[in-house]
Amino acid sequence: MVRKLFSYFIPINVYRKNSSVSKSLEVTWNNGELVLDSKSTNYSYGSLQRILRKGLKYIGFERVRNFESILVLGVAGGSVIKTLVDEVKFKGQITGVEIDEAVIGIANEYFELDKIPNLEIVIDDAFEFVLKTKKTYDLIIIDIFQDTTMPNFLFQDFFINRINSLLNLNGFILFNTMVINTQQEERNQVYKSKFNGNYSLRMYPKVEIHNELFTIKKLQ
Repeated sequence: MVRKLFSYFIPINVYRKNSSVSKSLEVTWNNGELVLDSKSTNYSYGSLQRILRKGLKYIGFERVRNFESILVLGVAGGSVIKTLVDEVKFKGQITGVEIDEAVIGIANEYFELDKIPNLEIVIDDAFEFVLKTKKTYDLIIIDIFQDTTMPNFLFQDFFINRINSLLNLNGFILFNTMVINTQQEERNQVYKSKFNGNYSLRMYPKVEIHNELFTIKKLQ
């Protein structure tokens, strides 16, 4: 494909859409790879896929492969779901929750998300979904951004406790955060302090410069 070849020299935009939730959404060929970007940051594939792939490697592909149920809060183009299916070879049930219906339309058209048989997409606010669901999960991936900002509720006690209650014993939380200033560094330190001896928490700073990953295992 000509556009793919040219993209090694210059990014080539193939689709642009305004969304009421995500504002500007763009699908672009970049370095031979189709990526989804918002106005100021990569939303799916590209650097974001590398970040969450590292997180899954920290947990261990083989361990993840043996899980039965995975919840993804914040789907966007679905790059972490593609990693789970194509690289980890995960065969269990994946539930993806995404507030922006427009971005799921793009994910289906350009990244064939709707071709994944063990995936259920729920169009809902992550906070509302977590409040309502009766299911529990072996892995909960939290990857929620509004361009470069993260909603405050992700760091509040009520949400943290609710997420913990949805996690099965020996299950994991994989939480992707963005850290671009001292205030956000302090926010993450406070978040880290909220997990007691019932959890094993690891923090991985400077993943792709501005991202900090948490892996949190539920021990009891």
